[in-house]
Amino acid sequence: MDPKLTEPPFVQAEGVINLRDAGGQLSRLPSYTNHIVKPRYLYRAGEPSRITPKGIIQLRDELGVRKVFDLRSDVEVKGYKADPLIIEGVGFVKAPVSSAEAYDPFSLARRVKGFQDDPLGAFLHLYMEIMEKGTDSVYKVLTHIRDHPDEPCLVHCTAGKDRTGTIVAVIHLLLGVDDEEIVKDYTLTTVGLEPALPGLVERFKAHDVYRDNWEGTMNMSSSKPEWIIAFLSQFREKYGTAEGYVKNRVGLSDEDIEKIRVNLLVPKTVPN
Repeated sequence: MDPKLTEPPFVQAEGVINLRDAGGQLSRLPSYTNHIVKPRYLYRAGEPSRITPKGIIQLRDELGVRKVFDLRSDVEVKGYKADPLIIEGVGFVKAPVSSAEAYDPFSLARRVKGFQDDPLGAFLHLYMEIMEKGTDSVYKVLTHIRDHPDEPCLVHCTAGKDRTGTIVAVIHLLLGVDDEEIVKDYTLTTVGLEPALPGLVERFKAHDVYRDNWEGTMNMSSSKPEWIIAFLSQFREKYGTAEGYVKNRVGLSDEDIEKIRVNLLVPKTVPN
């Protein structure tokens, strides 16, 4: 196991893959000089269906998570053939980014083939599609931050890379986090998925659509810096700023954005 998995921003909840704190980065907003993204409030991860009893205690009692946002479609969730996760004291919110049609065999095969033929183009298409089709998901997460600053939350999809990664990136942009830090956060998924990789490979190999396009499958599973760098450039070209996206596409106001910043940016403490 990579020793980085035991170091911040990675945190532990046994059975949950790619789990880390999405806070701690310095804000560059002029009105929030020397502020950082609030640690131990916004967490990101892969799907948590294999969480253990010990992991539940860690997630709820040690990390303090009170709300979980699931970005997966119902079709994906059913594919795990597991009972819905129930944790006393923790609310679960369905916030699917994609429709069920995105995971029908034809659409899925075409998507995986794209990752084989033109991985950069495929990632850009996927990530901008998430921005367009996932506005309700973004709304649910941001309004929770706006209205419940004392209820830490977890955002997850399947691997905690694409849907989770782009939505967290937009939140970081809204908070004034540098691109360099956003790229660093995105690429940590390579480390976060390392323990789960053998199981993921076996799962992929069991399906023709992945097995027959293995190079595309491996590209699809990667978190190279160039993927997120290209996304940030395309995002700005289309929406201008995170504020513009959140106001014009997600439907929040300037007052909402300021409240989110007040709740999620805290003064950086200087060590003695």
